[in-house]
Amino acid sequence: MTDALTHRGPDDQGQYFAHVETPPYPGSVVGCALGHRRLSIIDVASGQQPLSNEDGSIWVTFNGEIYNFPTLRRRLQGGGHTLRTNSDTEVLVHLYEDEGIEFLQHLNGMFALAIWDGRNRQLVLARDRLGKKPLVYRHEAGQLLFGSELKAILSVPDVPREIEPGAIDAYLTYQYVPHPQTIFRGIHKLSPGHYAVYRDGELHVAPYWQPDFREERERPYEEYTKGVRELLTSAVEIRLQSEVPLGAFLSGGVDSSIVVALMQQLVKEPVRTFSIGFKEPEYDETSYAREVARHLGTRHEEFRVTPNAIDILPKLIWHFDEPFADSSAIPTWYVSQLTRQHVTVALTGDGGDELFAGYPRYRAADLAAKYDQLPGPIRALVGAQFWQQLPGSVRQKSPLRRFKRLVGALGQEPVERFLDWSCIFNFARRAELYDDAFLESLPAADPAQFLRAGVARAAGRDPITAFSLADLTTYLPCDLMTKVDIASMAHSLECRQPFLDYRLVELAAAMPVRYKYRRGRGKRILLDVFGGLLPQSVGRRAKMGFGVPLDHWFRNELRGYVREVLLDRRTTERGYFRTDVVQQLIDDHQAGRFDHAYRLWALLVLELWHREWIDAAAGR
Repeated sequence: MTDALTHRGPDDQGQYFAHVETPPYPGSVVGCALGHRRLSIIDVASGQQPLSNEDGSIWVTFNGEIYNFPTLRRRLQGGGHTLRTNSDTEVLVHLYEDEGIEFLQHLNGMFALAIWDGRNRQLVLARDRLGKKPLVYRHEAGQLLFGSELKAILSVPDVPREIEPGAIDAYLTYQYVPHPQTIFRGIHKLSPGHYAVYRDGELHVAPYWQPDFREERERPYEEYTKGVRELLTSAVEIRLQSEVPLGAFLSGGVDSSIVVALMQQLVKEPVRTFSIGFKEPEYDETSYAREVARHLGTRHEEFRVTPNAIDILPKLIWHFDEPFADSSAIPTWYVSQLTRQHVTVALTGDGGDELFAGYPRYRAADLAAKYDQLPGPIRALVGAQFWQQLPGSVRQKSPLRRFKRLVGALGQEPVERFLDWSCIFNFARRAELYDDAFLESLPAADPAQFLRAGVARAAGRDPITAFSLADLTTYLPCDLMTKVDIASMAHSLECRQPFLDYRLVELAAAMPVRYKYRRGRGKRILLDVFGGLLPQSVGRRAKMGFGVPLDHWFRNELRGYVREVLLDRRTTERGYFRTDVVQQLIDDHQAGRFDHAYRLWALLVLELWHREWIDAAAGR
């Protein structure tokens, strides 16, 4: 199992086996086995895992970083504990020893951890509040298997690889399989902010962090600006702890530029920054990153790559374990690979869009909410069919294409409308795509319930706040954090996200929307607080996103490949999809009648995943 995760920790490995008595039978058996692969960052010399408390009754293995460990360490030493190392790992066993499950409330970090409590003969699993680090498990009679990635569990002999049909339905909706599901029946993700206790063959899963997003706290703007300045600065500062080279991803957008600006204020040497560029101008941000780097005086590295999808796809399929169709995994993979040649840790700007209303779809949600308030006859005029007769555009980032998608969803309920803007295949397209037999195999549960539950956590708030906070608990952990973790750890690079410090998250979640969003643009408070550190152009430029030209690829480099794979007999005999519908998607895209690039990518990734993780394992 640990060998399957060598890429996550190439520097060291360790195992611990706990033997327990099994009355009334004589002798003992292995009650728990912990394994670890280490990427050495804090206390390189002596921070090996698994690691125990003083008497060896409590053991831990964990992936991630506990950023407030120096404070916790001093507290534990003051309470009489003897700490043998200088690592953040050791505070976990002693804190658990003192406080039990409540120890999780004191942790500020990113983590997936397992604690063996020999005194109580129980195993505790936990995952950080925002889901920055992954943790999967399989519970069956008399046994619990767990690991950082599915491949660790799948390396155990006789673990079945039975596909969950509902997970495929959810994947084609969201471009990922939402927690707590995985693509495999019987294997689950531990949800962000949750813990699990396994004892006497029983597994209990529960949340330890449930912020009340329904509550808006009305405070003076100056109080919020002070809080944002102090908390984000603190979040950056505590993420600079490292005994190995450290740098940052820099796109030239608002979020990564602020993180780098704060880093540069907090360190003496020029910060090492990294950006990646492509030949297609609409996907290339290097000029913006270069401007910010020059303004801040960083030591900047700029990589320009020509992605080879056919070459990189097998690597992505293997590392991601389950179908994952966010194509921005490709540039994330490349920038991680190239950055790792220079540093071991990189700070990123992830989370700023969800916390401070940065995505264009929040503007669409705001406009749609205003539409809902119009008198009936005017709504009917705006949503009339003639809007659908506007000429189309096959460009992924076309403003006209976005406008048509906005107008086309206006007649729906708010949650379904937001999902329609965000999803790959909406309900109607999935129903048309599925083979009748596969359609019959699907569970009654609607994949949209995952998003509805996220929105419900912010019930009563304005649409921008409700949908941005829903993204924080759905899209961010399942898509963005999965993408960053898997793509970076594939190259043994650790990424840290200051915007996702839970203290800043709780502050931003309670903030009135007018402090974040003004005149159709988000991040008002960020620019007011930190804009003076950045070039003026950063605040004026439109959000670009981090992607690759899929639409172009499927009409050119991948033109024959996508047909060869998706219309192959092996693909069609899986019985998921109607071949004529898949062929129509390909034909329409390649003829320039419609942009189906994201849909074709999702189908292509799904089939290649089957070949890697199902067919190959079965010897087919």
